[in-house]
Amino acid sequence: MYDIESYHRARDIRHAVELLQAHPQARLLAGGTDVLIQLHHLNPRYRHIVDIHGLPEMRGVTLDQQGILRIGSATTFTEIIEHPLVQQHLPMLAEAAATIAGPQIRNVATYGGNICNGATSADSASPTVALEAELEIATPEGFRHTSINGFHTGPGKVALEQGEVVTAFLFRPENYRNAGSAYVKYAMRDAMDIATIGCSALCRIENGRFRELKLAYGVAAPTPVRCPHAEQAAINQPLTRQTLAFISEAVEQDVSPRSSWRAEKDFRLHLIRTLAQRVVTLAVQRAGGEIV
Repeated sequence: MYDIESYHRARDIRHAVELLQAHPQARLLAGGTDVLIQLHHLNPRYRHIVDIHGLPEMRGVTLDQQGILRIGSATTFTEIIEHPLVQQHLPMLAEAAATIAGPQIRNVATYGGNICNGATSADSASPTVALEAELEIATPEGFRHTSINGFHTGPGKVALEQGEVVTAFLFRPENYRNAGSAYVKYAMRDAMDIATIGCSALCRIENGRFRELKLAYGVAAPTPVRCPHAEQAAINQPLTRQTLAFISEAVEQDVSPRSSWRAEKDFRLHLIRTLAQRVVTLAVQRAGGEIV
């Protein structure tokens, strides 16, 4: 039995926005993999529900003539993993999605829910940051767009105003074309566990050197973070183990892990440095290069 005080089913996106305005205390329900747990634990902040599950305009993956790939926020992780457009253009995102929980959860959990929950441990967060996704957000005044950079404002917090709904994620071609990418997750168990550290890398190489590197982490700070010092350490450097060492040293300037019951701070720092080398090596290989 769930302690639900009010439940409203949205007919479409505009109706969802109107319902959130009329019921400011309400929480959105899409896949329900987080919300239903809160309800099960009788969390009083989840007693009012606006249900947006299955709205067709919030689902699916499309690619327009400009090369902008759009993923609806209510698209499930199973759909993301299996979609040929994601596999072709955003393999890092598909790779990360495949590490989330188990098949039953991935069949219902949604991309938007994973991001908007605000958890730094969300497996989809660091690849979304590394790919510099743009969020399409329905508001009472219409639609607005904002970068994923800065969308996470603190643990469990995101930059959404009252009545706003994230409807899609947009990926521009300059952020995914002609690049190699990878996602590596370390968790205490090898399956169905929350990340101790999650790491995403995207690189472009030219003449045996790094032309560009984007490196992002989950659980390395209170929010998912990009690593500008580590990225800069790679630019124009040769594809060598020495460069990997420079990157893994520089990344310490970009992160601020903490101790928790899952792992001590020092262990997380060790993982951050180690995973930097591992994930960058994979990204280089997928870009057609080789670390020597």
